[in-house]
Amino acid sequence: MAVGGGNAIRGSRVGAGPMGEAERGEAAPRQNVSYFCSQEHRTLITFAVEADPPAEWDCPRCGLPASLDSDNPPPPPKIEPYKTHLAYVKERRSDAEAESILDEAIKTLREKRKSGEIIF
Repeated sequence: MAVGGGNAIRGSRVGAGPMGEAERGEAAPRQNVSYFCSQEHRTLITFAVEADPPAEWDCPRCGLPASLDSDNPPPPPKIEPYKTHLAYVKERRSDAEAESILDEAIKTLREKRKSGEIIF
């Protein structure tokens, strides 16, 4: 016997109505807060009335930071270019320090070669 398409709604019982406030309890009072990003997107976020809304929120459309001030949204963050290991070393050491460290390493290597510890 084939099962028909019918008008039956699965997962419900006859006489069941939509869940309402009586079954879930009272909803907490809420406030809507608008955030604005530099791409002129407006995002409406709902918070509880007792909650302090944060000063910034990430825009869900573009991912940029958004603020409460529509006239002065936060600027997009600076994107730092990828740095190599050598670039980080150069930030930490001056040219004079690098030369001193290199001279010391060469001196140590030459001493090891003379003593026979390192054979090339």
